[in-house]
Amino acid sequence: MSSSPPPLRIAINGYGRIGRCFLRALHESPCREHLQVVVINEPAELESIAYLTRFDSTHGRFPGQIDLQGQHLIVDGQPITVSHARTPEDVDWQALGVDLVVECSGHYGTRAELQRFLAAGCPRLLLSHPAHSAEDVDATIVYGVNHHTLTGEEKIVSNASCTTNAVVPVLELLLREIGIDHVLLTTLHSVMNDQPLADGYHHADLRRTRSAMQSIIPVSTGLARGVERLLPELAGRIQAKAIRVPTANVSAIDMVIDAGRPVNAAAVNQLLAQAAAGPWQKLLAYTDTPHASIDFNHDPHSAILDGSQTQLSGEHMLNLLLWFDNEWGFANRMLDVACHWRNVMR
Repeated sequence: MSSSPPPLRIAINGYGRIGRCFLRALHESPCREHLQVVVINEPAELESIAYLTRFDSTHGRFPGQIDLQGQHLIVDGQPITVSHARTPEDVDWQALGVDLVVECSGHYGTRAELQRFLAAGCPRLLLSHPAHSAEDVDATIVYGVNHHTLTGEEKIVSNASCTTNAVVPVLELLLREIGIDHVLLTTLHSVMNDQPLADGYHHADLRRTRSAMQSIIPVSTGLARGVERLLPELAGRIQAKAIRVPTANVSAIDMVIDAGRPVNAAAVNQLLAQAAAGPWQKLLAYTDTPHASIDFNHDPHSAILDGSQTQLSGEHMLNLLLWFDNEWGFANRMLDVACHWRNVMR
């Protein structure tokens, strides 16, 4: 009888919003039996790292014990080595016994940039963002849609984006069950740390120089490209735009679908509710209760369909509203991908 593989030894590179959520989500997940964070690489001071692990304005206090000992962050008695390197080459990943680096800094997106981790001794890399192009990674994965395609031979995998994880399962199901001619997606996204609290000069996109907490701000998005990577059947038939709104967390996607044939709103709700109650329990939830966005803070699903907002214009044009915790849901999908990847690694 074969024994279970040992826990995958994980390093988090970049300990910002997603890096910290990854650690917190692992603490609350059954995946903690299979994944172990052993290294954090983050330029910030160790005291700040410990403090922001212990206290989080969005997700509350860490539900465990956080301590410091030398150059280690101690999480419930387990030591995590903390380094402060600013380049992949400045960390000896091999000497630290790392099996997988979870790249959460967002600074690396091309094959050449990502290859620097492998050249520095990192065996495998999981990105918390889309690569610049599909060819820059060995696979782009949305858990629940194509994670089964991982063979274990991959070295660099992208976990796509939070918005891609939210919409692709829904689009894949509707494409299969009712057909889709065209799609328009509008993301209403909470503020992010590339926006200032007060007007400033820090960004080439002039809209992102404006105060995040005083305006609704249109920004560019690669969501349409991201969807096409996963669902090539929709290539040339999908458009997307994004608007940042002054909330700290939880976003929404307004989805307009031209099915090209008559559809029934109640039947679509039932289809998605059944998927949420069955095979997609981890990915999708369904509600028709009157909600505000804050109700989905710390929700681990990729998306929550608000059935009360499902509408039809004419017979063919369907309008859906999806809520999603853009931090917590995405961090949980990263755990799922890492856990599955571990199970197929050779």
